[in-house]
Amino acid sequence: MIASLDSLLTSSPEIRHGRLCIARTGITVHRIAIWYKLGHSAEEITRQYPHLSLAGVYAALAHYHANRTQIDADIEADEAQSQRLEAQYAQKRQVLQ
Repeated sequence: MIASLDSLLTSSPEIRHGRLCIARTGITVHRIAIWYKLGHSAEEITRQYPHLSLAGVYAALAHYHANRTQIDADIEADEAQSQRLEAQYAQKRQVLQ
């Protein structure tokens, strides 16, 4: 059986807000891109997360490289949102103390 790239990545509105994931996992292309940008190779990622196939990780990386500008912008927006939420939580915590 030959797997196509289309069969290695899926998306569903019910999983990870519709972001593209490695098929049969909840691991998004965005998450793979973050690990890759941190210096992890596809092989290292699959050793750390053995439920991921090497083909799936490479498919995610291929999609990332084909859509790098958009995915990097999404990652930056997620990080900015996370920082805003952390700052709000810290302010509320100070008020309660």
